[in-house]
Amino acid sequence: MDWFPLINSLRIAGISTVIIFFVGIFAAYYISKAPRMVKGVLDVVLTMPLVLPPTVVGYLLLRVLGPKRIIGAWFLEHFDLKLTMTWWSAIFATVVVIFPLMYRTARGAFESFDQTLAYSGQTLGLSNTYIFWRIRMPCCRQGILAGTVLAFARALGEYGATSMIAGYTPGRTATISTTVYQLWRTNDDALAFKWVMVNMAISFVVLLAVNMLEKRNTSSAKKGGL
Repeated sequence: MDWFPLINSLRIAGISTVIIFFVGIFAAYYISKAPRMVKGVLDVVLTMPLVLPPTVVGYLLLRVLGPKRIIGAWFLEHFDLKLTMTWWSAIFATVVVIFPLMYRTARGAFESFDQTLAYSGQTLGLSNTYIFWRIRMPCCRQGILAGTVLAFARALGEYGATSMIAGYTPGRTATISTTVYQLWRTNDDALAFKWVMVNMAISFVVLLAVNMLEKRNTSSAKKGGL
């Protein structure tokens, strides 16, 4: 059994999750402080990939990153770098698809933060950077961690956008999801079922971790209320 699809899926999901962890937190923090109308518009734009079919997301990415499109052609001409049909092309797709999960979860955590703690830190002369990383983030860590884990799980199982922008090449761009589809197409049900079980096992562990984080968050909230 070739384990490349698992390794490739894990590295794509891992890199994508690291990217959206920082980008999602940055966007959530500043947008949560924006005026209501601006926040509403940005929410719609940034959350749209969550409701769009993944194939539509993949199509839009191809319209931007394809070798005959503006950005794709520029990279191909100046750096001889093709932005599609490589293993790391899938990162573009997964980042766009999982970003709304991280953004919405982080924004909810920031909006539930007790702002008086930040004001207290400011009266003590603490910098905004210190307050953010040493006060705000620890208080919001449960929600942010839950969003990070969910985003990783979604990236691991992404198929539609990934298949369009990275394709399926055994040993090069294959992921668990695209491998299952290709095995099904070739009537190799036994091997396809094995990959399904691998994916289900990973998903089970991820969801278990999310549930544990939620329970810890609930327990902490109850203790804080006593």
